[in-house]
Amino acid sequence: MENRTEISFRAIPVEQPIGTFFVGVMSARDLVEISVADVRRLHNTEFDEYIGIQRRLDPGRSKDLRKYVTSYDATFPTGVILAVREENAEWDEETGKLTLKATDDVPLIEVASILDGQHRVDGLTARRNGGFEVPVSVFVGADVATQANIFATVNLAQTKVNRSLVYDLLDYEKKRSPQKSAHHIAVALDKLSDSPFHERIKRLGSATPERRNETVTQAAVVESLLGLISSDPMSDRNSFLRALLPENPSDEEHKKHPFRQMFLDEKETDITRIVLNLFKAVENRWPESWNDLERKGNVLPKTNGLKALMRFLKPLYLLLAGENRHFVPEVEDFQAFIDKVELEDSDFNITTFPPGTSGESKLYKMLMATIEDAEASSGSLI
Repeated sequence: MENRTEISFRAIPVEQPIGTFFVGVMSARDLVEISVADVRRLHNTEFDEYIGIQRRLDPGRSKDLRKYVTSYDATFPTGVILAVREENAEWDEETGKLTLKATDDVPLIEVASILDGQHRVDGLTARRNGGFEVPVSVFVGADVATQANIFATVNLAQTKVNRSLVYDLLDYEKKRSPQKSAHHIAVALDKLSDSPFHERIKRLGSATPERRNETVTQAAVVESLLGLISSDPMSDRNSFLRALLPENPSDEEHKKHPFRQMFLDEKETDITRIVLNLFKAVENRWPESWNDLERKGNVLPKTNGLKALMRFLKPLYLLLAGENRHFVPEVEDFQAFIDKVELEDSDFNITTFPPGTSGESKLYKMLMATIEDAEASSGSLI
């Protein structure tokens, strides 16, 4: 391939709330030449090192796509999303062409970062002949936060993308949101040395190198927290992006989302302490089961156990806090209820808790029995 310094292709500017970007058509050859997939990795060091904002390539999927692009009727009808620095792009309104060019510090082969479509681009490396054009959307001058926002927005509703990674990308956003706050809480639960979840959360949804005890994904933790914070996390996020502060919750809304007031008051540390204290009480009550990650039917330290306990946290917190929307129960407050659950370590087995959601439901009902007893005694209803 000749040593080129720029490529041009026809495109049109598109105006949307996020800003202006360009939609165009590139030859597969040009797209492969100028794009680099910015692979996001998590390093097992004292400080997390974030490299890029892209998910890992799946070798199997890339192999299949490289084979597919050489087939007679191959097609990629959906657009690849690229990000390019301002100094590497030039728009000519007269000719309707967008030119991507090298600079002294950025060669042509590194001009564009792929925000979405890295597997398609990798597959196109097998296409040696011409006749294959690819639709592209090009964001010029988008900072890292905006790039992460684009990736998260495009992929959050798609099952093909690892949701834990998408939530991790929200760390790049400059504005607050329930999703970003829940992500920070999940990270704290994973990092704190005294946390029952210390190094147990799959931050990117897949196993972290050199870890052996990861039992729940970040997505499971985040999504369990979101229900305690907001009825519509995306609407809240949009409000913060527009510099609009959502209203304080009504009494009825507080009962549905008891951590919402703390979230609006930027008390994520208190929410973290509440979750920590609950699970410390759980670990105190069933230390063997909490730390036995291999036993069949042991739902306690895994996703179904997490979901059951986080569902239980809402009515339990409301009972303990009363009208105080900033109350932070201590471990002992939770322990008084957890100790009343009629389960021993040996009961966390496949007979008591069958695989699937039935195990989660059974654990939740057994936990709720302690609240029902307290309500009956006090005559109150949550």
